[in-house]
Amino acid sequence: MTARSPATALPKTLLLVSALALAGCSNMPFGGGKSPNAGASGSGIAGSAINSSALGDPSNPASPAYFNQTVGDRVFFGTDQSTLSATARATLDGQAKWLLVNPQYVILIEGNTDERGTRDYNLALGARRAAAAQQYLISKGIAANRIQTVSYGKERPVALCSNESCWSQNRRDVTVLRVGAGA
Repeated sequence: MTARSPATALPKTLLLVSALALAGCSNMPFGGGKSPNAGASGSGIAGSAINSSALGDPSNPASPAYFNQTVGDRVFFGTDQSTLSATARATLDGQAKWLLVNPQYVILIEGNTDERGTRDYNLALGARRAAAAQQYLISKGIAANRIQTVSYGKERPVALCSNESCWSQNRRDVTVLRVGAGA
């Protein structure tokens, strides 16, 4: 039997550690378990996740694909801001109209931030952003028991670079649709 040198074992070890780390990054199911960052409403919305194959036809106004692509599933914020801009309110107006016509859906609003600031600061800012969208949708007639919030802070960036072009994409709320009870 031949002995392995540490240099040949290192790539395999790194691959194994990477695979385990990625496996631990899976999303907590919506409505199942309680995220430590979940919104204070504690509504415990139950529902089934809509997988990408079930999004439907983007030209069908009743489909989740239409919601995501035409209505818009995200709103953006200024640096250190949780106030809704006119553009964000317009997107949320469209979301409210769509949700009123499609009462079988409940939503999770995910608050996100850019990489700057501490983890705690960003979790709080993400929670304020999600709460701002939640309160706006409630003011437009969406029942509170159809909306859950979570803050991911800076943990789920969509753009990776350390400049404004990326930071502006990461300062966002994402509205995730679920079919479920609560309507």
